[in-house]
Amino acid sequence: MIIKRTLLAFTVFISATATAEIAPIIKGTNYLSPYCGCCKEWVTHMKDNGFELENIYQENLTPTKIKLGVLPQYASCHTAQIEGYTFEGHIPAADIKRFLAKKPTRMKGLAVGGMPMGSPGMEYGDQKDSYSVLAFDDKGRTMVWARHN
Repeated sequence: MIIKRTLLAFTVFISATATAEIAPIIKGTNYLSPYCGCCKEWVTHMKDNGFELENIYQENLTPTKIKLGVLPQYASCHTAQIEGYTFEGHIPAADIKRFLAKKPTRMKGLAVGGMPMGSPGMEYGDQKDSYSVLAFDDKGRTMVWARHN
């Protein structure tokens, strides 16, 4: 009787596991300085959350940021392009996933200007700055996409 229950439980477990939906890997390109450790930490955060980013190391990121529509006031240390959108700085992967799921047509991407402590890749003990993730359009207009404390 115990063996039958064990086999039944195992069969149910295998069936549930086999039919569970596996989230697809989200691919993109990340432009970063070869000298920036926090950028590499952000890439690790993204990988841990289902993203696969090709890293392109550049000495001067300014031309890439300009080309991708990042205004200076929203600039940070790295810039990613995923599914045709631009993602600037230490944005949490969950915010990017939500943005990609909604695919806002008038927005060009998301940005976290500067390098706020406690944001992905900028973890340092319990130090955490409050910061906002901004959605921006091609004219530089923004709206708050998410707030983090």
